Amino acid sequence: QVQLVESGGGSVQPGGSLRLSCAASRTIVDVNAMGWYRQAPGKQRELVAIITRGGSLNYADSVKGRFTISGDNAKNTVYLQMDSLKPEDTAVYYCTFAAYVGYPYAFWGQGTQVTVSS
Repeated sequence: QVQLVESGGGSVQPGGSLRLSCAASRTIVDVNAMGWYRQAPGKQRELVAIITRGGSLNYADSVKGRFTISGDNAKNTVYLQMDSLKPEDTAVYYCTFAAYVGYPYAFWGQGTQVTVSS
């Protein structure tokens, strides 16, 4: 069973930075896109950033200019560099891989907590 393993969450003051990492426990051959979502208490899960196999990037308006997604499709790894963090960025962050395993399938990580507070 393939798992996505996340790391890099934690607590930081406003204006600080964190870098999230996500890697697959076993190779997933056909990955179309990798991305990050987040879910704050009492809110729905929302897309933060996504990177496609072809290298196209897409960001939520709320993080544009502050967050940077990068990744290596062949190595099944994706990163999220988060700068100029704000209290409203506080959430559980989940990585996800959109893959094709004979049919479309989304792999999800277990989530990592990011808390921005003074």
